[in-house]
Amino acid sequence: MTTTVVWHPACGLHDAGVGHPERPERIAAVLQALRAPELGRSIEWCEATPVERESLVGVHGARYLDLLEQLAARGGGVLDADTIMGPRSWESALAAAGVARGAVERGLETGTAFGATRPPGHHALAGRAMGFCFLNNVVIAARHAQALGRARVLIVDWDVHHGNGTQALVEDDPSIRYVSLHQYPWYPGTGAAEERGVGNVFNVPRPPSLARDVYVRDLLAAVDAALDGWHPDLLLVSAGFDSLAGDPLGGFTLEPEDMAHWTTAFRERVAPAPVIGVLEGGYALEGLARGVAAHVRALA
Repeated sequence: MTTTVVWHPACGLHDAGVGHPERPERIAAVLQALRAPELGRSIEWCEATPVERESLVGVHGARYLDLLEQLAARGGGVLDADTIMGPRSWESALAAAGVARGAVERGLETGTAFGATRPPGHHALAGRAMGFCFLNNVVIAARHAQALGRARVLIVDWDVHHGNGTQALVEDDPSIRYVSLHQYPWYPGTGAAEERGVGNVFNVPRPPSLARDVYVRDLLAAVDAALDGWHPDLLLVSAGFDSLAGDPLGGFTLEPEDMAHWTTAFRERVAPAPVIGVLEGGYALEGLARGVAAHVRALA
């Protein structure tokens, strides 16, 4: 069995400056890990096509896209305290969105895929960049899947930070269900269990430093709740590896084999629906590389 890894070289062009945790070395570490000889027979590679900005208007407002494009044309600038656009960040953002869409297309063909997206996306709101994110890659992927005939989409987010942008973009739409395990209270302060949308949001806020098996169990329980009486046509994973033990931006205790276990469990629960990973956070390079490799191996 194999899976497809979708990527684009422009995802390495975004540079928020010296010392910023969301650095180009992240995507380099991911691609290096996935090109290791032991994964060679498990992966087919596909270079994505960057999106045209007009295709993003269904997720992000035109005025916001104008702002990003114009800021990039001026050489970049600061969007918030954490989110800085460099001179080629717009290229990276369009490439990352293209990677997410390409992963959907390949996943629909073969059953699984992984999109090596950078910059990440799950904090991006319809009209605001935040938390290192410019465009919401996983929602762009979900809407693309729906345009291709997959009406019901489940998004499962295991990044250590709550995907406030994803929740805000889907919480009024019962055709998409969103499950998020995240450290709480923690950035960005959203994601309480009481936030239910139209009954389609399943938040799992947890404190740091719990035993691994608690996090593993509780996310699967929330996924089971989301699947109760409802079967998706596609499952998208917002795959953030800052939830691994030792990440500088989180306090969870997970190990790469936990991500592999989740991935296998998701595939079993939603079969025959495809399962597609979309990269979010992860800021300890060695852990990020090991986590992505475990996830992709389970997809294959």
